[in-house]
Amino acid sequence: MLLTSRLKDRLFYGWVVVIALFIIQLILCGVFSSFGLFFKSIEGEFNLTRTATSAITSTSLMLGGIFALLGGWLLDKYSPRLVLSLMGLFTGLSLVLTSQTSSLWQLFITYSLLVAMGTGAMYVVPTSTITRWFDKKRGTALGIAGAGFGSGILITVPFATYLIVTFDWRIAYMVIGIVAWLVVIPLSQLLKSSPYEIGALPDGRKVLSPDTNIEEISNQTDTLTLRQILRTKSYWLCFFIWAFFAFALLSVLTHFVPHTTDMGFSAAESATLLSLLGGTSIVGRVLVGFTADRIGRKLSTIICFLLMAGAMIFLVWARDLWMLYLFALIFGFAYGGMLPGASALIGDIFGLLNVGTIFGTLEIGFGTGAALGPIVSGYIFDVTHSYSLAFFIAAALLLLAALFTGLIRQETNRNSTIS
Repeated sequence: MLLTSRLKDRLFYGWVVVIALFIIQLILCGVFSSFGLFFKSIEGEFNLTRTATSAITSTSLMLGGIFALLGGWLLDKYSPRLVLSLMGLFTGLSLVLTSQTSSLWQLFITYSLLVAMGTGAMYVVPTSTITRWFDKKRGTALGIAGAGFGSGILITVPFATYLIVTFDWRIAYMVIGIVAWLVVIPLSQLLKSSPYEIGALPDGRKVLSPDTNIEEISNQTDTLTLRQILRTKSYWLCFFIWAFFAFALLSVLTHFVPHTTDMGFSAAESATLLSLLGGTSIVGRVLVGFTADRIGRKLSTIICFLLMAGAMIFLVWARDLWMLYLFALIFGFAYGGMLPGASALIGDIFGLLNVGTIFGTLEIGFGTGAALGPIVSGYIFDVTHSYSLAFFIAAALLLLAALFTGLIRQETNRNSTIS
């Protein structure tokens, strides 16, 4: 018993959960963010407009909001092991089946629907799980695990590009789908719902005695029901923050490669830029996540939104390769840094009792923005033959997100206040 206690003191199992979720998010985000690499291949093979091609991923993103809500609800009822195993199953199945499609309507089933089922809750489930495992170190833990998102872009982009160039887009999807099965499903078995499941407190502060009422401790700071939360102004501010952020992010992830290749840069150069964006988001997640626990999660989130807005405006006039590199550095760092601070705020604002469902409902906002971003940007390009207006709209929405972040306030009856 003494040896077991010492082992728990030395290695808090929450960090095992963080590393497992880092790798799982790497795979799921790699799938989620790589559609831009396949964009022109699918557009050309099926003879589509950019609006129609964008609709494939926009439909998936819209449906993703529904499956995010379902995933958050399932997480509150069951375990992350079950939810993420199912997500890994559907993600791999989606890509394998997409590689065999022969018409546009099939893509709306194999990609739009099944990718939504596999990746729709890829943010909700890991974030909600980590939120339960950590309190004071929540921003740091979310930053480390969330670095899997940027790593997914950094690793998947060159890997997928190599497969597309060496073979074709169908083989690329087949291989990535099999990798998703082999990684996500086994790693999901390491996950546990909360520290209370192993008789510990968040952050690994101490081991509880056998007669401790774990349920009472886990819920003692959560005084609002889900219905009460949905009636607060702060919830709806968060909802639109998620939507505005998603509009801008998915506009970039979907159209950045087509935009740069339209400017005359090679596919390899464009893929490198997208990889750089993903790579700097890793630094942003870890560094800003760590910093947010110290300077305030609200302040760090506002700063990141302002940086993203400035980067989008800069992109309108970026014509040289060095300017595109600068955009990728700034936008990637800021978008990566925004997420751990903003995610940690949700637990601070509303408590932990229904955190999975709360994140799930917010993902409806994210899914709406994520669906509109690519298709609106594609439509603007089809009409104007330029992405400038789309980039200005994204910048304006990010500025609104910064304003809304400043207006949110704590909704639970805790003694501390958010900052």
